Amino acid sequence: MPTRRHDPDRRSRIIDACLDVIAAHGVSGTSHRKVAALADVPLGSMTYHFDGLDDLLLAAFTRFAEQQSTRYAEHLADSDDVRSAVVDLIRDNLTDQRDLILAQELYTLAAREPSFRVLTNAWMSRSRATLERYLDPLTARMLDAVIEGVTLHRALDTEEPDPRLVEEAVRRITATL
Repeated sequence: MPTRRHDPDRRSRIIDACLDVIAAHGVSGTSHRKVAALADVPLGSMTYHFDGLDDLLLAAFTRFAEQQSTRYAEHLADSDDVRSAVVDLIRDNLTDQRDLILAQELYTLAAREPSFRVLTNAWMSRSRATLERYLDPLTARMLDAVIEGVTLHRALDTEEPDPRLVEEAVRRITATL
């Protein structure tokens, strides 16, 4: 009788590989076969760990959203000036092309699929809750919208973003603070 290989990190490796496949091929180009090959696991492992492609996509995007939320919160916690921290977050930390692609793929999927919309709403709520540690709820919501909007522009715009635009937007929204 063949022995089973002990691979406690297999599910996690599959999730990470799924994010890489999405970044390279989009959600529409993601398949169990591509993910299994990249994760270096047997194709049968996919159905052992996930009920289907939607289950895998949800696990992958959940990990992505949690990683982004953690990075966001850590960045703001490391600063004494929330305005500067938000400007830096938008200008310097939201520039990774892979992350921009993953965010856009998630947003597009969430526009069509309610279970992914629940995930994006939870992610936005965490972002606002982080901002609300430093700002009132209305200002936090406005800044979160600016962050999301600039992220969208950065992912899609053909021109380099003007860093002064970010500074001015944050200054105007937080002018009463």
